[in-house]
Amino acid sequence: MTRALVTGATAGIGLSFARALAARGDDVVLLARDEQRLEQLATELRGTHGVQADVVVADLTTADGLAAAEAALASTTAPVDLLVNNAGASLAGWFGTTDVADEDRQLDLLVRAPMHLMDTAIKSMVGRGRGQVVNVASVAAFTPRGTYSAHKAWLVNLSQWADWHYASSGVRVMVLCPGFVRTEFHQRADMDISGVPRWMWLNSDKLVAAALADLERGRTVSVPSLRYKVLATLARHAPTSLVARAAKRGR
Repeated sequence: MTRALVTGATAGIGLSFARALAARGDDVVLLARDEQRLEQLATELRGTHGVQADVVVADLTTADGLAAAEAALASTTAPVDLLVNNAGASLAGWFGTTDVADEDRQLDLLVRAPMHLMDTAIKSMVGRGRGQVVNVASVAAFTPRGTYSAHKAWLVNLSQWADWHYASSGVRVMVLCPGFVRTEFHQRADMDISGVPRWMWLNSDKLVAAALADLERGRTVSVPSLRYKVLATLARHAPTSLVARAAKRGR
């Protein structure tokens, strides 16, 4: 039986991962900031699927929260076989207009936290000779669109290298790059999404099902849906100046 730790487990993609993993029989460690929602989800998963569901209340932008997550990953009595680095957020404004303190917290959440959790997970998994990591990035990683896309590009790069480097040790790393997903993400950031066409929106449950299938196939980069595969391919291989102009028009 697999034991999975999911960050940002109470909403959106993280919630879909938690439910999908429990449905296939995995024990889960649910990590987020909202204790009430965590406990409700843990009760649901235990009752519906008969799995063990543990709760870690933690803010990954704080030292204490990061330490709590690392401790769960480093456990030798209840080792984690799959880490899903999903916790994330975004800022409504563009870099240069936002509060730099908010940018610092964003950097901690999207870069520093997944780096620390990957480090702890990989060291534990290599010692056991097996394990998997899923890092949730974004198709924004393939376009120049401020600090959010820069953070996600960093995560894509590190994930690709880690998968190549640690595969021979039995540890696989996959980076998931979705586009627009119907979750709480944009509302929490107070973003205006009224101009996003309907065809660009993805369902988080279907997205996670596709991601888990890609993980089992041994893919390093997972881009859900044909439409985003096409867009990501164009963004990765088109001339940089063309991609930059398209990204600017999309603001």
